[in-house]
Amino acid sequence: MESNDAIAVFSALSQPTRLAVFRLLMEHEPAGLPAGDIAGAMAVPQNTMSSHLAILSRAGLIAAERNGRSILYRAELDRVREIASFLVQDCCGGKPALCEPLVAELTPCCRPTD
Repeated sequence: MESNDAIAVFSALSQPTRLAVFRLLMEHEPAGLPAGDIAGAMAVPQNTMSSHLAILSRAGLIAAERNGRSILYRAELDRVREIASFLVQDCCGGKPALCEPLVAELTPCCRPTD
């Protein structure tokens, strides 16, 4: 990932509603959510939500897919991986043991729930 791409991601997530929307979509992976459900969950008018979704989409954080009359939005997990890798690519100066706490912190979020 290039620095300009990372800046676009951070810029998109630097607004409270967009950050909340992205986190909501991460919760609903892989099914995604229709735009109207997102707007309702955030208590934001649909035209305002449309602008937020467009910004997240331009940053590559979400993708849209038409599903009948509605548009279904999903988080782009590859982009999440890219930004996480970008942030830690020079981590620990060649001492992987220093990164173990970071890896341990990320691992529980990806374990299946019973």
